[in-house]
Amino acid sequence: MPATSPAIEDYLKTVYAHTEWQPDPITPKVLADKLGVAPSSVTEMVKKMAANGLILHVPYGPLRLTDAGRARALAVVRRHRLIETWLVAEMGYSWDEVHDEAEVLEHSLSDRLLEAIDARLGRPSRDPHGDAIPSASGDVASEPFVLLSEAPIAHAGRVIRISDRDPEVLRELERRGIRPGVEIAVTDAAGELVTLQAAGEVGELSQEVAAAIWVTA
Repeated sequence: MPATSPAIEDYLKTVYAHTEWQPDPITPKVLADKLGVAPSSVTEMVKKMAANGLILHVPYGPLRLTDAGRARALAVVRRHRLIETWLVAEMGYSWDEVHDEAEVLEHSLSDRLLEAIDARLGRPSRDPHGDAIPSASGDVASEPFVLLSEAPIAHAGRVIRISDRDPEVLRELERRGIRPGVEIAVTDAAGELVTLQAAGEVGELSQEVAAAIWVTA
């Protein structure tokens, strides 16, 4: 596998994650926005990654991972999500606190320690937010899904995943008892609110919060 650095790993992980829950490929501009770097920095890094056989790119076109790039991205994603799961399960962190810690640790944890954490946790398949944890061989579990903000009235399903982008959203959903694995049903979706039944209660979520929740199709 081509040699990488923490910066390259961050790029690979971001490219992979962009298409994990939606189909549109990532562009250099979107990648720059997600990473908070200048477009010129992305251009230089993409050239380096392409030369190392990690990414495919044509001028003004979207970015796509090569097989080698995807394998490396999955390895980093596996580290990140196992660390998040470990922090919640054994270190007393809440699910809205683990992302930044995992961002640091994912680049420094040894393979031996990662394997020990995986074994101790019982080989979990999903992290606290519902994101699939790739196996050591690169397999990723998936199932049909729909974004809650796009679900039709009367749609019922199980929460699969909640975005960890906004800690405040996670805290709000925690207060409402909405987590991966909870069964919910949409009862109304008029205007700026989605009305649903979850955890035995009827409540309303803003469209913004609903757009952070994925449920079974």
